[in-house]
Amino acid sequence: MDISIIIPLLNEHESLPELTSWISKVMNTHKFSYEVIFIDDGSTDNSWEIIQQLSKENGNLKGIRFLRNYGKSQALHAGFAKAEGDVVITMDADLQDSPDEIPELYNMITKGNFDLVSGWKKKRYDSVVAKNLPSKLFNAAARKTSGVKLNDFNCGLKAYKNVVIKNIEVSGEMHRYIPVLAKNAGFSNIGEKVVQHQARKYGESKFGMNRFINGFLDLITIWFLSKFGKRPMHLFGLLGTIMFMIGLLSAGYIGAMKLWKLYNNYETILITENPWFYISLTTMIIGTQLFLAGFLGEIILRTKNNEERYKIQEVI
Repeated sequence: MDISIIIPLLNEHESLPELTSWISKVMNTHKFSYEVIFIDDGSTDNSWEIIQQLSKENGNLKGIRFLRNYGKSQALHAGFAKAEGDVVITMDADLQDSPDEIPELYNMITKGNFDLVSGWKKKRYDSVVAKNLPSKLFNAAARKTSGVKLNDFNCGLKAYKNVVIKNIEVSGEMHRYIPVLAKNAGFSNIGEKVVQHQARKYGESKFGMNRFINGFLDLITIWFLSKFGKRPMHLFGLLGTIMFMIGLLSAGYIGAMKLWKLYNNYETILITENPWFYISLTTMIIGTQLFLAGFLGEIILRTKNNEERYKIQEVI
């Protein structure tokens, strides 16, 4: 199979028939063998009924229905597990991503030998204050922190080699950082393509300003995981040891000064009345806790079991 198209969605019943027709037209024009996998992420409208009807009319359409809303990352994870195409395309269901971009994305993967190609919505039709400016700041921070030089991490329109999506773990809210996850997994040939962005035709955006706050927090998480995810002791153990030694040396210095003053008959105070004694003691306690955190992290990493992150209600 040439292409798998994965489309997560939440309450997009109005756009689904038009999107399906558009994809079918593009696929048939270019004679691609393909599958479209809709992942209904807990829709409360009749999106699933429409997916069922469309799948009866077009055998290339498949669907996964979540029991409730789990988030875009979990939807992509389920789609990646089911995808069989040589090239995997992800796109949104709101008609803001154009299926006309798919053939060129496919060629960039198959002929350009990219592992992953990310779309760049260079010209956007979103609110400047609500989305454009926060998105620019977010992307700048992501480039600086991750080392992946993309202009638009948030673009849902991306193309992957099948081997890439089978070797990355998309969890939490990490769908924004799939290129970073791919790079960390060893797929460094990452490209970018300017894609057409269209104004939303139906419904309202499901994402608010909080997605950028969550995005920055996830950025910190993925930086930590890429650096210390396999060996948390390297960070916590090091910090704990440094803090413990600072506290120990400080306490030793206070004790030595106390003995020196006693030996030379200087008037002195009790060690416990010296505020630096408590600073040293606190530093040693924090250092010990950090060291234990690293130790426990190593134990958890080696004994954890893979948890089920979402529940599927129905598959077609």
